Amino acid sequence: MAEDKIDVNDVFDDSDDSDNISLEAVYDIPVQISAVLGNAEMQVNNLLKLGRGAVIELDRKVGEPVDIFVNNRLIARGEVVIVEDKIGITMTEIIKNESKNGEK
Repeated sequence: MAEDKIDVNDVFDDSDDSDNISLEAVYDIPVQISAVLGNAEMQVNNLLKLGRGAVIELDRKVGEPVDIFVNNRLIARGEVVIVEDKIGITMTEIIKNESKNGEK
């Protein structure tokens, strides 16, 4: 199985292909990475009733991929794994950047 890698240009590049800007200048800039297990909606009155031990039902099933965001931009999907005593994500799908003309 060939290993897919994230192409930095697919994630961050908003310019056309004719620009060959060196990315070395941005290598040390920190980015925020988030893994979203799922989403839920509820009314404020139900939110205020939540207490210790309450369970919030999410819109995903056990085993479904989680979304991986970099600076609030979806870049991949993955599976939850345990790494020693911490939770991690194994990336299983890379989300390619849509062209400017194809953006929704």
